[in-house]
Amino acid sequence: MFFTYLRRELRRRRKAALVVASGLALGIALVIIVSSVSSGMSKAQDKVLESLYGLGTDMTVTKAAAAPGSGTERPRFEFDAKGSDDDSTQSTDRVMVQGFQTLASTTVDKVDKQNGVADAVGGLSMTVMKVDGQFKRGEFKQEGGTAEGTRGGPGGGSGQPQGEVQGGGASFDVNSYTVYGTDVTKQDLGPLTSSKITAGRTFKATETNAKVAVVDAAYAKEKKLSAGKTVTIHGTEFTIVGVSTADSGDAAANLYIPLQQAQTLADAKNKVTTVYVKAADSQAIDSVKSTIQKNISGTTVTTSADLADTVSGSLSTASDLASSVGKWLSIAVLIAAFLVAGLLTSSAVSRRVREFGTLKALGWKSGRVTRQVIGEALVNGLMGGVLGIAVGLAGAYAVTAVSPTLTAQLGSSGGGGGMRGGGMGGPGRQTASKALDIALTAPVSLSVILMAVGLAVAGGLIAGAFGGWRASRLRPADALRRVE
Repeated sequence: MFFTYLRRELRRRRKAALVVASGLALGIALVIIVSSVSSGMSKAQDKVLESLYGLGTDMTVTKAAAAPGSGTERPRFEFDAKGSDDDSTQSTDRVMVQGFQTLASTTVDKVDKQNGVADAVGGLSMTVMKVDGQFKRGEFKQEGGTAEGTRGGPGGGSGQPQGEVQGGGASFDVNSYTVYGTDVTKQDLGPLTSSKITAGRTFKATETNAKVAVVDAAYAKEKKLSAGKTVTIHGTEFTIVGVSTADSGDAAANLYIPLQQAQTLADAKNKVTTVYVKAADSQAIDSVKSTIQKNISGTTVTTSADLADTVSGSLSTASDLASSVGKWLSIAVLIAAFLVAGLLTSSAVSRRVREFGTLKALGWKSGRVTRQVIGEALVNGLMGGVLGIAVGLAGAYAVTAVSPTLTAQLGSSGGGGGMRGGGMGGPGRQTASKALDIALTAPVSLSVILMAVGLAVAGGLIAGAFGGWRASRLRPADALRRVE
């Protein structure tokens, strides 16, 4: 009887049911779209951080920033005098560690022993600046073009030759590139993991002090390098064994070499610039950070959350809009949809006074009438849920199909650790050579669908509560008063 009456009433009141369902569908669809876009923002931000941090890295440890001017050195370049040989070329280079600040290699073991740390590995970030060029001596030319072009002084004495120096000068080219010293025994942690080997091979675990290198694909294309060729760093020749391509954005360094070789080139024996840390529990990153800072003095610990705060550009702006404006807009629309559904259901009950009064006169109790109204509202809510899910999925698919491009740029951060190795402005200070372009997607998870179903049921129950309360207050006499 319940379902028969329910089916008949829904068929008879199709327009009213469609209005209630459409209102709920609008709110549910907006929630799905906002949730999926927010999820896409989070994934896009993760891609940006992975391109800097390395897969599996939860935090980095660097040396605490020193006071300005305390022991900071400047790069110096010295050139030999070459006499009058204008064709001779001068060349010199300088290897500098990131920020001129290093930690002892023993710090890696100390970090690895802290509670909550699953693994830790050290790395040495360096910048190599090479200057090539030549000096040219100028030529002195007298007035008139000959030595007789001098002006005699009083009494016929000869004066100083009149003329000017022409030509000469210096022309030098500065080439700067980054080198990262990696622990070849632990290659599953650190910046190199954010790239894939696309030619040749990666390092072998036995090549701890071998003169081998992996080159970034973009840098290899620029310098016409490939696997099997050699590259010279500060007078040492390295054989390129592989070419790596960054998964997204820029690579962490132009060249990767074994850590011991990097320490030798930088004259930083048993030193590292960064310790990359993987936490045993991703939910306990903050507590692990506090433990490291407490037990290992003179260090700065940076987590992926700290890095995320430095992301700027349209990605950051869109993320803020999706998480703040979008969230509150969804809540406002849902509240409005629930209220409208409730008021429409209550209004529909008011128009059915004669019907419900007659049913009560025939013996229906108030509880049965209330259940009938709630049942109809619940079906309307489920219909709105189905429609809302369909519209929400269509909206999310449209966003993914269009894939709008967002830009992400990382500004300077004094506390950063696992940043690009070319930073020269201080320890852990990040430098982004260009903005990263990220294609936005809007993935819809099962949890979002289940949430939409829950909202549909909640909307139906709220609307049914409005109508059921109104129906429970009707009396048979109300129906008789409306009989004409």
